[in-house]
Amino acid sequence: MAEVQRRVGAELDRIGPVIDELGERFASAGEQLALVGGPVRDAMLGRLQNDLDFTTSARPETTERLIAGWADAVWDMGRAFGTIGCRKGPWQVEITTFRADTYDPTSRKPDVEYGDTLAGDLGRRDFTVNAMAVTLPDRGFEDPFGGLLDLAHRVLRTPGRPEDSFSDDPLRMMRAARFAAQLGFGVAPEVVEAMTAMAGRIEIISAERVRDELVKLVCAPHPRLGLTLLVQTGLADHVLPELPALALERDEHHRHKDVYEHTLTVLEQSIALEDRLGGGPDFISRFAALMHDVGKPRTRRFEAGGIVTFHHHDVVGAKLTHKRMQALRFSNAEIDAVSKLVELHLRFHGYGTGEWTDSAVRRYVRDAGDQLERLHILTRADCTTRNRRKAERLRRTYDDLETRIARLSEEEELAALRPDLDGNQIMQILGIGPGREVGEAYKHLLDLRLEHGPATPEEAKAALLEWWAERTGGGPATAK
Repeated sequence: MAEVQRRVGAELDRIGPVIDELGERFASAGEQLALVGGPVRDAMLGRLQNDLDFTTSARPETTERLIAGWADAVWDMGRAFGTIGCRKGPWQVEITTFRADTYDPTSRKPDVEYGDTLAGDLGRRDFTVNAMAVTLPDRGFEDPFGGLLDLAHRVLRTPGRPEDSFSDDPLRMMRAARFAAQLGFGVAPEVVEAMTAMAGRIEIISAERVRDELVKLVCAPHPRLGLTLLVQTGLADHVLPELPALALERDEHHRHKDVYEHTLTVLEQSIALEDRLGGGPDFISRFAALMHDVGKPRTRRFEAGGIVTFHHHDVVGAKLTHKRMQALRFSNAEIDAVSKLVELHLRFHGYGTGEWTDSAVRRYVRDAGDQLERLHILTRADCTTRNRRKAERLRRTYDDLETRIARLSEEEELAALRPDLDGNQIMQILGIGPGREVGEAYKHLLDLRLEHGPATPEEAKAALLEWWAERTGGGPATAK
């Protein structure tokens, strides 16, 4: 406990320039103000952050007046929900009026109602570890629901009955899974029971809000914990049904691996390789790992001799991924990136022990496009065999492929793989204007580039004229 107090004190001192000045401003106006939620929880966990959440007795218009001239910038996009945001130096601040809102059983949006007390505001929060507050400017600690004890026990509980909490805001069920993944916490049995009983209520929540929670969960340090909870409680059946579908009924002779467990392992192995991307958590790479085998349930076949096959599950999986991400309102760029990775995740297995020609390597790079590095990660992560010799052989083979890609890239600039002539040059040589023929000529030259590597301008021109002569039946060329 002494260590927790020390951490909290140090964090409050660090953010003192914000909390002390704000506290004085609101107190002088006769209003209450408290630091609340995630910042208080994270201070106790020793996790520093510059996003600060406050709750106040002041109405939004009063809050706006009190921070005018103090904040570097102010925004009010959340005014309808009682929230005024601002920036002060490196800190992002949100100040929300005490709330007591609830959901109508058939509505996707809460009915916003202002509350009167700090205790009442804390009581409507999702979990006890987020229902602690530091009052300002006196820095008093408020913990009416035992959040500190739950934090020590690393467990998620609701301030009141979980059934009431999830009825008020069904998205809190998703947040339970997300916080389990972010914090590595367990979930109280009564919370799991309520999530299971009320899973279908998530249907009233907008796809965008579900998507945002799913992204946070997948990008958390322990996504397996959150995903397992979604499947266990039945929530995944409503928000990501492709995941529980991977828990295929095993045939009596166990002739195929557990696809669900394999997928979670691939996700974890993908995360372990993320440093290749040079940044933090990468949603595209992680979600591709999660979705890479979703085509297997639809393509599973039992063949003669007890063989289990999943032919074309890569193509089927890409289509299912595209459809699911569209339903969750992901951007077209995100959908295209993940779907491409799912579709290409088996391509490497045609490499054998290195029999691909340079042409095949070029096509691999060309098809992967800007997702090549993520494809490297997914392909390596997809090896979950316990046979060490097999795993080492696959690793060495992929090392060889990457080496060949690097060599060809250095020689031929594969990352910018294009035909040896551009559209303007094609039109000039053939003496034609813009149209379908230019695109077809471009594709023909690109195929030649992929097959044979770079050509000189003279060689490319000769190849173009030969193609044009064949296309026009060997008649006189109009080319210049």
